[in-house]
Amino acid sequence: MERLRPRERQVFSGFTKAEVHNWFQNRLQDFPKIEKRMTEIPKACTSNKTQESSQVPEGEKSPDLSELEFEARSSKDGAWYDVAMFLTHRFLSSGEAEVRVRFVGFGAEEDEWVNIKQAVRERSVPLEHSECQKVKVGDLVLCFQERRDQAIYYDAHIIEIQRRMHDIRGCRCLFLVRYDHDSTEEKVRLRRLCRRSTHQL
Repeated sequence: MERLRPRERQVFSGFTKAEVHNWFQNRLQDFPKIEKRMTEIPKACTSNKTQESSQVPEGEKSPDLSELEFEARSSKDGAWYDVAMFLTHRFLSSGEAEVRVRFVGFGAEEDEWVNIKQAVRERSVPLEHSECQKVKVGDLVLCFQERRDQAIYYDAHIIEIQRRMHDIRGCRCLFLVRYDHDSTEEKVRLRRLCRRSTHQL
């Protein structure tokens, strides 16, 4: 049985704000369409508190880049895993950008090159019982797929929802999902679903 790549966050010292800023600036060069959204990053990366407070409107918090978490899709099995760190990046002859990632819970021997545009995104968030009604047919979710030989996260679409009364255990609804990677279908509980981040990069 292959070793699983856990989604639980291990203790990680994190990136410096400058490292995150530089990584986003590199992405910005490759993807002009996100330029407007990236204009907030320099405000959060400055160490001058006076300058920072003058750039952020009063009453609004500046974004905390140290809280950003990412997931990446492995080329080995097509599943999504939490990223512990970005090691380096490169540009292919096609112009595509790739980044070398280390997955949470894995060593250097499991590092992979992944396409930034297609296989890196902000980390999906587990759904809470109170968010059950927000899940709609057709939604793209990240679903925990359990098989005899593996238990990992894949993209899936909600095909059907059987709404049920919630009880002391929380949401009892059943969600029929179709996995994107192999088109298999399965009924799952809410606890196995994660929502995609609303903050797209």
